Amino acid sequence: MLSICLFYVIFTWIGGVKASRLLYSGSLERMNRKARKLLFWAWFPALLAAATTAGAVYLQRTMDAAFWQDRLYVEAPLVALPVILIWFIAVPKVIKLRSLLKKAMAEEQETLEPAIFGRAAQPGLIIPYQLAALGALTALYFALVPPVPFKWLDVAIPLGVLLLIAVVLWGRHQFRYQQTIGLKTYTVPNIWKRVSTMFGVLAVAAGLIILGINFALKASELPPQIDMASGAADYGGQTPSDANLHQHSGSTAAMAPGMVSVADLKGPQDGVADKHFTLVAQKKTVTLSSGKTVDAWTFNGQIPGPELRVREGDLVEVTLTNQDIEEGVTAHWHGLDVPNAEDGVAGATQNAVMPGETYTYRFRAEQVGTFWYHSHQDSQEAVSKGLFGTLIVEPKETPAQPVKDITVLTHLWKNTFAIGASDQLIHEKVEPGTPVRLRLINTDDWVDQTYTLVGTPFQVAAIDGTELNKPDLLTNTHVVVTTGGRYDLTFAMPDHPVYLAVGNNKKIGLLLSASDQAEVPAIPQTVAFDMLNYGRPATTPFDANSKFDREFNLVLDNKLGFYNRTFNFLYTLNGEVFPNAPMFMVKEGDLVKTTISNRGNVEHPMHLHGHHVLVLSHNGKPSAGSPWWSDTLDVLPGDTYEIAFVANNPGLWMDHCHNLTHAAAGMSMHLMYEGITTPYSVGSATSNHPE
Repeated sequence: MLSICLFYVIFTWIGGVKASRLLYSGSLERMNRKARKLLFWAWFPALLAAATTAGAVYLQRTMDAAFWQDRLYVEAPLVALPVILIWFIAVPKVIKLRSLLKKAMAEEQETLEPAIFGRAAQPGLIIPYQLAALGALTALYFALVPPVPFKWLDVAIPLGVLLLIAVVLWGRHQFRYQQTIGLKTYTVPNIWKRVSTMFGVLAVAAGLIILGINFALKASELPPQIDMASGAADYGGQTPSDANLHQHSGSTAAMAPGMVSVADLKGPQDGVADKHFTLVAQKKTVTLSSGKTVDAWTFNGQIPGPELRVREGDLVEVTLTNQDIEEGVTAHWHGLDVPNAEDGVAGATQNAVMPGETYTYRFRAEQVGTFWYHSHQDSQEAVSKGLFGTLIVEPKETPAQPVKDITVLTHLWKNTFAIGASDQLIHEKVEPGTPVRLRLINTDDWVDQTYTLVGTPFQVAAIDGTELNKPDLLTNTHVVVTTGGRYDLTFAMPDHPVYLAVGNNKKIGLLLSASDQAEVPAIPQTVAFDMLNYGRPATTPFDANSKFDREFNLVLDNKLGFYNRTFNFLYTLNGEVFPNAPMFMVKEGDLVKTTISNRGNVEHPMHLHGHHVLVLSHNGKPSAGSPWWSDTLDVLPGDTYEIAFVANNPGLWMDHCHNLTHAAAGMSMHLMYEGITTPYSVGSATSNHPE
């Protein structure tokens, strides 16, 4: 649609210029030739307008309303209506003018009569062509800055500006037309007068554009200090139980009766921890398996950080010390639904831990599964440089048969891809018959990692730390793990080698065999794993037919604009970026449904802290297999997901794209419980920068 708009602007602009300059032809032959070309330029807009309208109608018939409302109601009329005016008003006038020109040439007239000039100056001949150009520009504006979610009030100002310009143009051409028909002779203005007029118009337009840019730059500048509980509150179709319960100012809200601070939503503070870990954040040059060195930010001087392995129900205590990371650090337990104060988000649930400082987290590991931890302070840089590790929660009961449990954590260290700290083939000895669990974790920013298991049937046993119900056996199938996502693959070791290829690579992967002399097997053609119908249905606390207390719509998109004085394509949430992105307000105990639609041109792995969501449907197709619980859901361009969760973990929770490049550019919002406030803030005047 965007490329069609660009072509449409070019062609209609050419047609508008030619229509306006027809009056300045100077001779019968030249005017006749230009009039003929003007008919030619009526065809291009018609074809492109038809394509634009057809595209909008196709979206309306095949996709959710979030994808087509603005395109069908605004963009399509902006390009189609001027074309109709061209063909029903302008073209007949051009044809009539050509008829007069041909008659004059047949009579061998040597000069243009004023009546012919009058025909060429008719506003009805010129304005439709220029309206087509203005409509194309306005449609391009809406394509670059889409009104999402669609509201007529949001499109009123651009459409009003278009109408005003059209009225001014009509007045100008009407004035020129009256001048022309009132003359006995007409003299074409000299080129310098026309050029000076054109430059005058351009100078005024440039001045207005510069003023607009300066205003937008200033307006986009982030406040030096802002409460994370900012943004327009969306109550999901409900009204707040008490309008005074939610206040943006941390200091003011802390004094309000009935409010609870996130700082008080801690894990168990009493009792001796079952497991205690110490993480020391420090800069260090580390060596990969090939001998390459990496200047990294590390936990405990290693990459990745140490694996934290606990059992279900354990009281876990982690002491985080920042040795020399000037930017500050935190520890966020990605996918583990801990109490809010233990979530490790700088500026939302704690202050960043600065050099020389120590912070202690305490929580009970109540979910079994594969998780990981990383710093949530300057996340994009921190994760890229190495401040992350794995967090595994094992079941209370030890399995009857020992399992070969292997964590496959992939990361790009600058230009070197590795599994953990190994940038070479990893060979593990496994005896035939041994149960094997491969825990796949993708830490890379803006990378969908493809894993192909060769040499054995396997099951996808868990996604995002949640076991699947009665998973089917798979062969010749690859799984795609989004940024921040986790997949567990299980199988019984056969009597021949098994290979886990990462990105169909034979040089960096995991080779399992009973022999030291095994070779990497050939990688076959595979199909992508589809979770929507995988496994067997099971009873869930709620489903698509449940009555929901709150229902939200979240539209992911792009728009051209400024963010903190930087001009770029922004990644938006309901048309906004932080701190103006929506804030979804819930009350403890609510059953919440959210419809997520991605109108943009890139994927967004959406990560909601503190909760796992149940996927109800994907692109209108219900989830018909095992219950699919996720905490990092990859929403591809054109996708629509319906998800739901129970609001059972009070606090202020980040909800952001885990392509951390996008989050750092403002693609971040939050889920807020009524009655909750935070004493923390973010901004350049604070030490807190969560993304």
